[in-house]
Amino acid sequence: MLEVTSIKKGIVLDHITVGNGLKIFNKLMLDQVDYPVVLLMNVPSKAMGRKDIIKIENNIDIDLAFLGLIDDSITVNIIKEGKLGQKKKVEIPKNVKGLFSCHNPRCITNFDDYVKPEFELVSSDTLSYQCEYCEEITEYKI
Repeated sequence: MLEVTSIKKGIVLDHITVGNGLKIFNKLMLDQVDYPVVLLMNVPSKAMGRKDIIKIENNIDIDLAFLGLIDDSITVNIIKEGKLGQKKKVEIPKNVKGLFSCHNPRCITNFDDYVKPEFELVSSDTLSYQCEYCEEITEYKI
């Protein structure tokens, strides 16, 4: 039987769509940290049928916009002294800065190191964003 104990202080990423837990785990480079981290995959869920969960026994800064790009069903639970301190729901970000590159090879953001790419959401169905500099439409994919 698999037993995962509760954490005293840290973050629990809950309600992750099955399959996205490993993507988030890799993107956050949680395999390189020196504190306890647990990735649970295909966990039974009343609401979702199956889900992934990531438990991080440490307080780290996680960009909610970044999580929203990967999976907008995630709930971020902040644990303090063994109890739920705060709960945040992740959404698809309307504006994104510096999280991915513009697909236009001639866009200034692809050759000037001082300019971070900025995008505005065009379609939440396809995760399409319009570049603030060249107006090229870029579809975000993991």
